[in-house]
Amino acid sequence: MSGRERISLHKGSLLALQAHYHGEYPGMKVCFASSADTPLAEKIGRAALKLLEVVPGTTVWDLVVNRDWNGVDVNQIGRQPPLSANKSATHFPILREVTKIRYDRMLFFDDCIWGDHCGQVERACRESDSGRGVVTVRTPYGLREEEWREGLVKYAKLFQE
Repeated sequence: MSGRERISLHKGSLLALQAHYHGEYPGMKVCFASSADTPLAEKIGRAALKLLEVVPGTTVWDLVVNRDWNGVDVNQIGRQPPLSANKSATHFPILREVTKIRYDRMLFFDDCIWGDHCGQVERACRESDSGRGVVTVRTPYGLREEEWREGLVKYAKLFQE
């Protein structure tokens, strides 16, 4: 709970993280790019990652930060400098730098309903050698199972061309 609001993972997020936990996507690593709009929202977001369980006894934080990134918090959460509301200008370049993962190897799901972060990231975050960029999927109702599957299909198509 956060105040009177119940915090939980959307079904698609839970399925994706459980599949990741079980090793269904070898080599996959997860991190978060959030434009939480206040320092309090940032704190709540990070606290939720440390509370919400992917499987009994393993939180999102345990899986993503501790397992995927060896205890290093690479997540870009918030809008406080050096971050901004424009994820394509701040969050993603920082993620690319700290993770060493190319844009054309990233898959991004975004639930923003007041702007088009997916479009911004697709246009701005591209590799100069391949011309390819981040694969994106808008999730205005949160990450549902169908959007998770859509993202996997879109990502796989890049490597079939």
